[in-house]
Amino acid sequence: MDKANFTISERNDDGMKTTYVATTKAGKKYSCYVTGTFSVTGRVVSDALCSASGQPAGTSGGGASGGTCNALLKAAGRC
Repeated sequence: MDKANFTISERNDDGMKTTYVATTKAGKKYSCYVTGTFSVTGRVVSDALCSASGQPAGTSGGGASGGTCNALLKAAGRC
């Protein structure tokens, strides 16, 4: 999803995990998080995992990947 189509708010850095809210131009809100690690090869950050606000991660969309696809993942071509 192009970064011009959403805004990030309520960002909270907690060690190796960052949580935030992504709000689309249409007003839909998604609770998201990324995790990260450090290794000898450098810093590694996971893909963002998002769900519609108020729903457990991975349950907001259904779809081809067994119910783990949501609108942000679909827009990113991840499912």
